[in-house]
Amino acid sequence: MRVRRRALSPAVMTVFSLVGAALVVASNSAVTPLYRLYQQSMHLTPLMITLVYAVYTFSLLAALLTVGGLSDYVGRRPVILSGLLLNAIAMVLFSYATDVGQLILARAVQGLCVGTATPVLGAAILDTDHRRGPLLNSVTAFLGLTAGALGATALVTFAPDPLHLVYEVLFALTALMMVLLFVMPETVSRKAGALASLRPRVSVPRQSRAALLRITPASIAAWALGGFYLSLMPTVVATTLGVRAPWVGGIVVAAPLLSAALTVGALRQLAARRLLVLGTSALSLGVVASLLGIWQYSVAALFTGAVISGLGLGASLSGSLSALLPTAEAHQRAGLLATFYVLSYLALGLPALVAGASVPLIGLDTVAYVYGAVVIVLAIISMIASLRSKR
Repeated sequence: MRVRRRALSPAVMTVFSLVGAALVVASNSAVTPLYRLYQQSMHLTPLMITLVYAVYTFSLLAALLTVGGLSDYVGRRPVILSGLLLNAIAMVLFSYATDVGQLILARAVQGLCVGTATPVLGAAILDTDHRRGPLLNSVTAFLGLTAGALGATALVTFAPDPLHLVYEVLFALTALMMVLLFVMPETVSRKAGALASLRPRVSVPRQSRAALLRITPASIAAWALGGFYLSLMPTVVATTLGVRAPWVGGIVVAAPLLSAALTVGALRQLAARRLLVLGTSALSLGVVASLLGIWQYSVAALFTGAVISGLGLGASLSGSLSALLPTAEAHQRAGLLATFYVLSYLALGLPALVAGASVPLIGLDTVAYVYGAVVIVLAIISMIASLRSKR
């Protein structure tokens, strides 16, 4: 068996890691098109939906801060196996969930899965493809989110019993990846320090603080918008716009994710400052178009805004990382990246939770308008900071 692993090309591990990362994040976004069905069967309120989503975000963050660097010490394959096993358990929990408590438990396990699996699969991609690794890592997440949302939407629209079938398909794919993992090569050697690596650590080097401060508004705006789409957008389409067809909400959710993936690939040669200016401008314009669609009850305008917002999402996040990471030395980048993701995932979950809690007080459409206005203000602040920066 050892000889067989060594005989495999590094490109095989690259492909395996790409597919594995895409599968994990697709399993995450596959839940979004099902929220309307859960609302009907479990009588969920918008607050409950955003609570389910927020629990996922916080468990993901906990895993990211503790086991995110574990594979550097114990090897990639054991941590990948743990992540895939957590994904399989989450799919089983989702399939048998009958109330909001079980749904929250499934989402919590899924957060642990994503926080465990995505860093190690991303590291394996970098191990085996140094030149294209950063681009592949950026695109894979968006493509996986898109595939999960569209795949689940298709099953909800055309297949029987989607509340079980979606998870059964994802469970089967996860099981297949677990089998294939046993013939994949290990890309790092084990070393001491595994237990110490579990201690949560975040840090910002002194020379990186100005860059982090400058990009933070754009990062919060981009991630908060993504959190709104992944938690409440199907409810907006069905309730505010009155469109009950599940596939419409699924497509509106998938549109910005696919647009973001294409943007990251198409604009990868642009400088960080240009990416940030373009991203924050497109983010503002896309949110305005989306809010206009809600106001006019127009799915076409909402979809157009989603595509433009996705362009801004991809450019903003790509520009943020391009502006931030070069400011740190090689031994400082892991801690700096951890800090960036802590801020990002907090922005992904907390604003959506606040929005869900506000719906009973001011209404879903008003929440959308206020949420969009905050995103626009943050994007404009970051755009001005980028224009005024000398580098």
